[in-house]
Amino acid sequence: MEKKEAGTPPPREGRLQPTLVLATLSAAFGSAFEYGYNVAVVNTPHKVLKSFYNETFFERHGTFMDEKVMLLLWSCTVSVFPLGGLVGSLVVGLLVDRCGRKGTLLINNVFAIIPAILMGVSKVAKAFELIIFSRVMLGVCAGISYSALPMYLGELAPKNLRGTLGTMTEVFGIVGVFLAQIFSLQAILGNPTGWPVLLAITGVPALLQLLSLPFFPESPRYTLIQKRDEETARQALRRLRGWADVEDEMEEMRVEGQAEQAEGRLSVLNLFTFRPVRWQLISIIVLMAGQQLSGINAINYYADTIYASAGVAATHSQYITVGVGVVNILMTVISAGTVERLGRRRLLLVGYGICGSACLVLTLALLFQSAVAELSYLSVICVFAYIAGHSMGPSPVPSVVRTEIFLQSSRPAAFLVDGAVHWLTNFIVGFVFPSIQEVIGAYSFIIFAGICLLTAVYIYEVIPETKGRTFVEINRIFAKRNRVEIPEKGEVADAGRHLPSLPAKETSF
Repeated sequence: MEKKEAGTPPPREGRLQPTLVLATLSAAFGSAFEYGYNVAVVNTPHKVLKSFYNETFFERHGTFMDEKVMLLLWSCTVSVFPLGGLVGSLVVGLLVDRCGRKGTLLINNVFAIIPAILMGVSKVAKAFELIIFSRVMLGVCAGISYSALPMYLGELAPKNLRGTLGTMTEVFGIVGVFLAQIFSLQAILGNPTGWPVLLAITGVPALLQLLSLPFFPESPRYTLIQKRDEETARQALRRLRGWADVEDEMEEMRVEGQAEQAEGRLSVLNLFTFRPVRWQLISIIVLMAGQQLSGINAINYYADTIYASAGVAATHSQYITVGVGVVNILMTVISAGTVERLGRRRLLLVGYGICGSACLVLTLALLFQSAVAELSYLSVICVFAYIAGHSMGPSPVPSVVRTEIFLQSSRPAAFLVDGAVHWLTNFIVGFVFPSIQEVIGAYSFIIFAGICLLTAVYIYEVIPETKGRTFVEINRIFAKRNRVEIPEKGEVADAGRHLPSLPAKETSF
């Protein structure tokens, strides 16, 4: 190991060095922005796209599409995106282990650039099938990005900035959603002549990432612990931290590497039976399921109906949607700026508290607005309050926590489970909520309020505060709940200052 250089010791707390900032911007803009953009881009111009489907069908068959066929095709266009995301989440563990975190993000751009080209030419080719196929590929891209990006950013960041950088996944995702809403306005690109450009824009962030990300370092943790290249990891840390003496952080990664030697790199199947990560696994399942099942997609689905009940014309509701997007961005940025001060737990608990309260008040307002007309305006306020609460904690913070509570050996498998839960619950809510809403109406939001309460109780009782702690320290906190013993830092370090040259044992998938 290198001797520490004489002179003034480096600061203990990491800083936002140019290399770290630019690497974050390149990765987050190319992946999270693209993910958010594709979530929202087909919502506002859906009438224009359906018209294209119908016109294409008429040119082929001489008759317009049956309503049931149109419903089926449009349902496929929307639903294949989360299904593609599920596929992406299932392969991300293999990719990040074989190709690295940065390498996975670069490869993933193929799943964005090709669909962008196909959707851009779909009108000229008179083939709506290209749009549906492209949505599948974009879903795969989103599924890979959703797991690989937080892993990359979390492993680049020093522990005092891990929360801020971790929330960049959500910040850039929300910006992508907002710009998709802006570009989708009928006056801009959400019209019969502009929609091919609207859909093709998704290739621009991917192209920029493909050109810029190769100039930034791979995750030092991946390089040291899995590739066993100490010198490359040391040079990467020096670029990211801005000072030469990085041996303290190198030693902390060696300790984590020794922990990996003890347990081996875990597969998904072994993750469910390995006692030392039992409560971490339950925690990410609860966080991801709570994020989707707490009602965020239902609020978005029901929003236009709420606006209409308040007397907002259909042509004007798109501008209220843009206003909601502004609130979303503002609260997510505030969360990113305060997560290292207020902590993860507090933001999650306050966020779920606001969401649950908004759902309860929204239920009452919807039930009694026929008797008291003014309550329709309260419904609109509840939508804004819910979005603000979700953007504060339940949306951005789980991306941070899921990176922090697992060690390097179990992180890829854990992110596979995490991504699968995210996309499955996303699909279930989108598929089931319209039917539930038709049956029980406004009472459906009582269900979401209950889920918010249960998730908040779990967070309060189980999930520890992780800010300012190393991955190994967080693992020791969970070890007490898992009823296992983890050697202290000195005991692990004494086993060997450098990682052994033998490969870590790896369980079968």
